[in-house]
Amino acid sequence: MASLIFSPVPHSRLSLSSSSSSSSSFSREFQSFDGKTPSLKLGYSQKGRRNSHKLQVSVTDYPPSLPSPEFKELISSLKFKLVSAVSGLNRGLAASEDDLRIADDAARELEAAGGPVDLASDLAKLQGRWKLIYSSAFSSRTLGGSRPGPPVGRLLPITLGQVYQRIDVVNKDFDNIVEIELGAPWPLPPVEVTATLAHKFELIGSAKVKIIFDKTTVKTRGNLSQLPPLEVPRIPDSLRPSSNPGSGDFEVTYMDADTRITRGDRNELRVFVIS
Repeated sequence: MASLIFSPVPHSRLSLSSSSSSSSSFSREFQSFDGKTPSLKLGYSQKGRRNSHKLQVSVTDYPPSLPSPEFKELISSLKFKLVSAVSGLNRGLAASEDDLRIADDAARELEAAGGPVDLASDLAKLQGRWKLIYSSAFSSRTLGGSRPGPPVGRLLPITLGQVYQRIDVVNKDFDNIVEIELGAPWPLPPVEVTATLAHKFELIGSAKVKIIFDKTTVKTRGNLSQLPPLEVPRIPDSLRPSSNPGSGDFEVTYMDADTRITRGDRNELRVFVIS
């Protein structure tokens, strides 16, 4: 049997093999691989009848090389462009129609350059604590975004603090953590609380995530941090309004080690950075 493998380009492999029924054998291998250099492997064997032989040629995918410096530079530039577009928008609460369009265009450029996301083969990429730096839905000036929620800085003296997503891929926990400051009558200081909306999650397809609401826990911070956390009773499903079904889904459209872009079931664009 003789085989020849030669890789003329980084992403393909040509395999040539033949078999003969002669009784002699011989093999030799030349190989060099640094992510770009092709490899050559040659082998030959003979057994039995000399005139009986078989020849096979096949082309298969070659292990892809590491990202080129030019590609890394492109991704870095597009990430900087996106972060620059959303900075100063108070996570989207101060976004105008033009701001929304500019942020969406910048996100689409990064999504296109990064290519499809495949969480099915690498779910561990979701693991961690992610800080929200932009949500297009917050332009509605409510804590619910495009969903019903209390207004921010209008009728109620509510100030939105940091927003995080804490994801545990082992236990399938998905917590939305929101820091809020509630105004109080003078001379009382404002009340600082952290609301944790606990969910379970499951992967749908290669890049879509479905979350199912579990419970809400509220914990005071600052001067009242010694108070125990309060668990808000869950509304029974039979009494829950259709606008708040307790579950939702979103698609991860871009993700690397420190940046994640998602698009929600109500066309909400969100940008996160690892925290």
